[in-house]
Amino acid sequence: MSFKKEIERRRTFGIIAHPDAGKTTLTEKLLLFGGAIQEAGAVKSNKIKKGATSDFMEIERQRGISVATSVLAFEYEGKKINILDTPGHKDFAEDTFRTLTAVDSVIVVIDVAKGVEEQTEKLVEVCRMRNIPMIVFINKLDREGRDAFDLLDEVEQKLSLRVVPMSFPIGMGYDFKGIYNLWEKNINLFSGSNRKNIEETIEISDLESKEIDTLVGKKAADTLREEIELVEGIYPTFDRDEYLNGTQQPVFFGSALNNFGVRELLDCFVEIAPKPRPKQSDERLVQPDEKEFTGFVFKIHANMDPNHRDRLAFIKIVSGTFERNKPYLHVRNNKKVKFSSPNAFFAEKKEIVDVSYPGDIVGIHDTGNFKIGDTLTEGEIINYKGIPSFSPEHFRYINNADPLKSKQLYKGIDQLMDEGVAQLFTLELNGRKVIGTVGALQYEVIQYRLEHEYGAKCTYENLNVYKACWVEPTDPKNEEYKDFLRVKHRYLAKDKQDQLVFLADSQFTLQMTQQTYPSIKFHFVSEYK
Repeated sequence: MSFKKEIERRRTFGIIAHPDAGKTTLTEKLLLFGGAIQEAGAVKSNKIKKGATSDFMEIERQRGISVATSVLAFEYEGKKINILDTPGHKDFAEDTFRTLTAVDSVIVVIDVAKGVEEQTEKLVEVCRMRNIPMIVFINKLDREGRDAFDLLDEVEQKLSLRVVPMSFPIGMGYDFKGIYNLWEKNINLFSGSNRKNIEETIEISDLESKEIDTLVGKKAADTLREEIELVEGIYPTFDRDEYLNGTQQPVFFGSALNNFGVRELLDCFVEIAPKPRPKQSDERLVQPDEKEFTGFVFKIHANMDPNHRDRLAFIKIVSGTFERNKPYLHVRNNKKVKFSSPNAFFAEKKEIVDVSYPGDIVGIHDTGNFKIGDTLTEGEIINYKGIPSFSPEHFRYINNADPLKSKQLYKGIDQLMDEGVAQLFTLELNGRKVIGTVGALQYEVIQYRLEHEYGAKCTYENLNVYKACWVEPTDPKNEEYKDFLRVKHRYLAKDKQDQLVFLADSQFTLQMTQQTYPSIKFHFVSEYK
């Protein structure tokens, strides 16, 4: 197949949602329809011994939540589909924000009973900032939930989206009869008895036909006709260009747990979703069909295989082809590197690949050379934009609980911080290590992984910090700067990149410091250059 054709058949997308909206279950069902797995596992039920394919860290299986972004690839109707399943939990928001730099489009999952939740709002905002095309999937229709029109209104208002229903439910909860697919003009009936089977659809060319009355009953059929008339009156018709520009969002209804409405979503997605898109670097806009290879590291995962202590760097290919054993330039280190066993993913199963194309995600073994945001090219010096660190919200001292294992502890902290699990600050005053995270759950994950993956134990001590502010370097001879360094010495630290950070203990302190030293610039994001 030609290089151009390979690019055109790629679809790389992320699934985002508030925790528990059914993201991982939807991922499983997409794999089931893609023929990639034989039996899907739901995250919740303890009756099924099979955990979800995309949750492969021990802690995820114990808690029933996704902690790390996993990468899954499969073929469907001639298209190569790459799914990035992201954690919904707000404590792992940074991992999700970074993943959004590597996707070309997004599916947003919303729970029919809970509607739009806080985490969904934040994630959709990031997608809107980057104009990422979005499809909305309203999930769990087999449970009692809110009225479909109310939900559509809420999605429009809270998320500032322009929605276009592509399918519409017939009843809900106990009365749930099925889904009318506006995109393909057919009805998919919900039997609810056998949950493993993939349902048949019935072609309905005319909504007025009596056949519908016999299928779902007169009352439900009449309601459906009224609702579809309303939908066609209120909402715009689907326009693919508007969807691709991020100004219009198709909506599907279904129940991922019961395999319902998922095939419609997948069929439409394959047809309308964007192929790999160009990406802006600091130097220029890079097109996917350029001959020369470029790509960037958007995630690092340590110990994917606990027996081997390996670290994998995940690379999103932006342009050209990535070939095994070919030397590429690591731009930040200005060194040539080559990879003898680049991996393609299917959850925890990995396969070695010889050639990968734009849109693909490749995992390469890393001995500590890569950081998140690093760019690889065939020689051109370019840097891809946009994987910043935000100021953490929680801060704790980390103490070594086993003096004999201090080497393991520091190695573990070092690798987990490269992975972007949290941020590490070293105090200038006494060299104590402070860990900053977005959410408190991160501390448990760090403690758990240090013990189980590195054999090191740690304890935490609370530290009262309101915000970490990156200090823009100033002329060291500047008197005001010298005074700031002397007076605030106790509150200064260095981050992993050796940048100076001011740890302000309250909003008041921060405002006073900014007023006292007007020539010094403070930033809440590490990428302020």
